[in-house]
Amino acid sequence: MGTQDSNPANDYNRNIVNAEILPISKEMADLIKVCDRLKEMGYAQSKRIRIYGQEFDVISNPFPQGKGVAVQAQPKGAKQTRVLQLPLPILQMVTRRKIA
Repeated sequence: MGTQDSNPANDYNRNIVNAEILPISKEMADLIKVCDRLKEMGYAQSKRIRIYGQEFDVISNPFPQGKGVAVQAQPKGAKQTRVLQLPLPILQMVTRRKIA
């Protein structure tokens, strides 16, 4: 009979994954800061916003998506959720405030 140490399943269960934080680009770091500012301005989970001519219940906090920022939201009176890309003027308003 072999030892338990030679069993690959035991090795797998014994190893601890050492996750390192990956470096992020300056662009991504800036988007994360914009997301934080948007939360402070009311584009946050459990808030209601009016955008694109509709009212939405915001389901998630803002998150980077592509080169912009989005939130998961549910149109008022609907059951499905969707990802809303926040308009550029809103993002520009946040970045102007950050610089000023």
